[in-house]
Amino acid sequence: MPARKKKEPELLVGGIKPYQAKKGEKYMNQKQLDHFMAMLQGWKAELQGEIDRTIHHMQEEATTEADPNDRASLETDISLELRSRDREGKLVKKINEAIDRIDEGEYGYCESCGVEIGIQRLEARPTAELCIDCKTLDEIREKQMG
Repeated sequence: MPARKKKEPELLVGGIKPYQAKKGEKYMNQKQLDHFMAMLQGWKAELQGEIDRTIHHMQEEATTEADPNDRASLETDISLELRSRDREGKLVKKINEAIDRIDEGEYGYCESCGVEIGIQRLEARPTAELCIDCKTLDEIREKQMG
């Protein structure tokens, strides 16, 4: 029987492997903070690269199309691209805020109730500011407010 190949863990945002917590390990110790800092910085670099590529691409595509249909199509493409990059720009801002929380020693704790957000939740959403309970309550309030 052939030897079973060990399955490699999926990479997280920023190309980082999931954190393997050790039993009895203190929450948000220096290793964990370094892990999330690398994750956030890698993700930010990826997004910044996309934003830079878009700007470069738009500068190259700045030629005026003679055909109105071609011009309209190009303008639609540019509009979609700009909306996408705007969302990424907002995400870069959230990443910067998360990096600031690491620097201030507040990363990994709910901004509303102060409990631990949790390693798994932070790996799924490294910019999380609320624990799952507070986030759920927040979403319920949003739905009720319309």
